Amino acid sequence: MPADLPGAAAASVSVPVSKPVSKPVSKPVATQVVAIDDPADPRVDDFVALTDVALRRRREPTDGLFIAEGERVITRALRAGYRPRSVLVSPARLGAVPADLPGDVPVYVAGADVLAAITGFEVHRGALASMCRRPPLAPVDVLAAARRVLVCEDIVSHTNLGAIFRSAAGLGMDAVLLSPRCADPLYRRSVRVSMGEVFAVPYARLDPWPGALGLLRDAGFTLLALTPAADAADLGAFAAHLDTADPTAAGPTDSGPTGSSPAALGSAGAPARVALLLGTEGPGLSAPTQAAATARVRIPMAHGVDSLNVAATAAIACYLLGRR
Repeated sequence: MPADLPGAAAASVSVPVSKPVSKPVSKPVATQVVAIDDPADPRVDDFVALTDVALRRRREPTDGLFIAEGERVITRALRAGYRPRSVLVSPARLGAVPADLPGDVPVYVAGADVLAAITGFEVHRGALASMCRRPPLAPVDVLAAARRVLVCEDIVSHTNLGAIFRSAAGLGMDAVLLSPRCADPLYRRSVRVSMGEVFAVPYARLDPWPGALGLLRDAGFTLLALTPAADAADLGAFAAHLDTADPTAAGPTDSGPTGSSPAALGSAGAPARVALLLGTEGPGLSAPTQAAATARVRIPMAHGVDSLNVAATAAIACYLLGRR
């Protein structure tokens, strides 16, 4: 067992794969599995209290780990190059352990009651993997090759953030930037909701906020602030003028104080660099962040509806702006 794995110094009791399995295994698993009978076993400490959000928010970044849940997500993490620390699985679901898991990674097997006592919930998705985090990327590195970027301000819902990453990956955005208060993209729920797409989209945090938005302006990005305000420009109209060959093309303008025409979004023969700013549920983008934007844009609503959930808004915006 590698020395940097939890409990590496403790003696492990290996059992044949056939012992804990209650039905035939449909694919190869690691050469050894380790039976866990005690929820307090230090070897499974990575998986303790997964439902305690406050605890996991503090612990996972500090310990340099995150949890991948389910065979598909674990496989995506492995293929993205994340290094596994260990796997925890029920005996009946050993087949959910990815076949390409490195052979030196311990696979801990525990019954349903022990699993629930360790994690705090009933594990339905077959397997959990503790993965090593990577050093955080710098915003300038994320922006270097990007032309379409989502910028999230204070989106604290892990569910919304995971959905935003999935839309960003599937609809052609190059990167995601986060304010300091945004949720952790590698938190278990975010990873699961994104279906592992958080591994496919480069991201970084902008600090100080919103002052660091100047990095995007300096890199030639047009900053579009999404707002339900009636005087904001139609996002669809802006998107229709992106990458126009005629930089003097006329188009709708934002009547707000930070407005600009769609012509400002690109230059002749060069793809536009556009960053779309999304705010948290309820308050939306803060006034200082809107003031830092090049233009304010909106998705027109019908039937008196004020706005959409931020994840739904992101999906529409990514469809309009993303490179497909």
